[in-house]
Amino acid sequence: MRGMLVVATLTFVLGLFAGALATAQGDFVLRGGRFRPLTYAELNPAQKAMADAEIATNINLRSPEMAKASRPLNRYLRFEAPTEHKFKEIVILLTARFWGGQYVWYSHRAYALEAGLSEAFIDALAAGRRPDPMTADEAAVYDFFTELLATRQVSDAVFKTLADRLGERAVVELVGLMGQYHGTTALFAVDRYPLPNGAKSEIEKPM
Repeated sequence: MRGMLVVATLTFVLGLFAGALATAQGDFVLRGGRFRPLTYAELNPAQKAMADAEIATNINLRSPEMAKASRPLNRYLRFEAPTEHKFKEIVILLTARFWGGQYVWYSHRAYALEAGLSEAFIDALAAGRRPDPMTADEAAVYDFFTELLATRQVSDAVFKTLADRLGERAVVELVGLMGQYHGTTALFAVDRYPLPNGAKSEIEKPM
């Protein structure tokens, strides 16, 4: 399932959801042959998170060339890079919180839970608290990216901890993933993109 999910950087709709056009208010039009088109109301939370991410192609339609060019990198960093998925979601959620990016946070909560992060862990991130407990690897990722976002630098000790635990390749690719989500979340901020009806804001304050 995870390999089928399209990157939350809002690339064009693929696979089963091809042809979907919608708005944040929940208008939802699907086409199907043997598979009966689903209504938005029928979707479970994970399906809604996927659909809500996909419908925001309104932004990318302004530059389909940029969307097409960025798709392979987004797909690689999000789904194919070998770092464990939950560490990627920590980076994405921290970047969303940095911006106060309620929509990116909303769309990634389900992915973070699927990747193995607990509700308590995610709630602590939203509130700006250090999650407790954390594994040593989770703490290494959290410390590296909170320091980088807060100070625009990383100390030798924090760098060494993450590099020793996950490898230098993971450091490079996780920083690259963070960069992708800076761009995505900034575009949502520029657009003032709203949450779906019924969804609540969770980020208490930006970093």
